[in-house]
Amino acid sequence: MNPMTEADHKTIEELSLNHWQPLSTLLYDGWVLRFANGYTKRANSIQPIHYSTQDVHAKIDECERIYASNQLSTIFKITPFIQPDHLDQLLQDKGYVIVDHSSIQTRSLEHLQEPKHSFVQIDEQLTEEWLDHFCRLNQVNNLQRRTMTQMLSNIRTCKALISLSVDGQVVACGLGVVERGYIGLYDIITDVNYRNRGLAEQMILHLLHWGKRQGATSSYLQVVANNRPALRLYAKLGYSEVYKYWYRVKEFNQV
Repeated sequence: MNPMTEADHKTIEELSLNHWQPLSTLLYDGWVLRFANGYTKRANSIQPIHYSTQDVHAKIDECERIYASNQLSTIFKITPFIQPDHLDQLLQDKGYVIVDHSSIQTRSLEHLQEPKHSFVQIDEQLTEEWLDHFCRLNQVNNLQRRTMTQMLSNIRTCKALISLSVDGQVVACGLGVVERGYIGLYDIITDVNYRNRGLAEQMILHLLHWGKRQGATSSYLQVVANNRPALRLYAKLGYSEVYKYWYRVKEFNQV
């Protein structure tokens, strides 16, 4: 696999916006403001990845007003591609705190190991059955479920909703989305009583082979930097870090 360029990294940022859809977006002078009833930071944050021409202090103030009017904390996703490039320092000076240091990791789909566990189901359309299992495993409440249903329905590229069973019981779920030669992995979750058995690895291998059949040649994922079990799993699967990101958060009650 050829070394990745900054353009490749920016492509992954675009894909991550497409593959984890909010309920609505607002474009503001090159910044992408995302809203999804507060369900996940990715879908309820500002992505300052495009040009910025207006006064940045005024833009931040306006973003705070917009998110406060939606009863949401103001959250910025900070990547190596932020515009303007000194935004992270500005936010720190304004009292924004860092949360969720995270790692973007990739791997080629060449030399992909064959999965051994065959009890998986892959649906290319969202089903109530998959949602039932995912919400149970991930402790998603009814309001979040409605939001997530719409978010997943908003994905406009090829997707796979996977579930893995042991003795007839679904014990792991996940999501894969294919676009522009990549399969992105999202929300990989295993029942706490079935962890450390290699089941997530098997499920991911099935997803990667599915992605390869859809034309993907590489995979990417996002993992919180202090999630040691997940980091070990992804390293075992051949993923390696290509860049980092984090969030800057100003709580709603501070605005």
